[in-house]
Amino acid sequence: MQEMHLKTLKRSKILPLSGNQPGVVMRLTTKGRFAVTAMIDLALRQGKGPVTLSGISQRQAISLSYLEQLFGKLRRHEIVESVRGPGGGYSLARSADKVTVADIIIAVDEPLDATQCGGKENCHGADAASGTRCMTHELWATLNAKMVDYLDSVTLHDLVEQQKQKEQKEQNVVVMHRHAPAENTEATHSILNGVN
Repeated sequence: MQEMHLKTLKRSKILPLSGNQPGVVMRLTTKGRFAVTAMIDLALRQGKGPVTLSGISQRQAISLSYLEQLFGKLRRHEIVESVRGPGGGYSLARSADKVTVADIIIAVDEPLDATQCGGKENCHGADAASGTRCMTHELWATLNAKMVDYLDSVTLHDLVEQQKQKEQKEQNVVVMHRHAPAENTEATHSILNGVN
């Protein structure tokens, strides 16, 4: 029942653009991007006890007061839970594979809309009764549905795994550089060329 309600809520939310003028690139506002980034940081540390917002703030360069606002909304949507007192902080309220990017974005009131009218179908007039839909309304409404479907298909677990793989690759590069010979001696030359 709750999942059905969430699907309905997701369909009713819309993704704002940086503008609806031609040539303007569609993108999430900082609210949506920061919320997803903070949730990845939190999920990466899941299992090590509650994560403090000050820690997330330092690691991700996001204002602590902004994180407090975002996490208040995430808590009200039962995506995170808080632990008060010494050693307190936040943890996931449900497993990372049960939290989608759409859940996070909707929780922080990030609307999802590519239409000029905000989904009101009055693109050619401010008054919903007298306004008419623009010729491209269906195109942008379909894009809205596709965006929600895509964001609903990506879980927090997926993003955490991507981040872990990225960090592993970066560690491998660092290790390889760390072991690279500082000078070309006969011994290192033999090793590099496979001669023992």
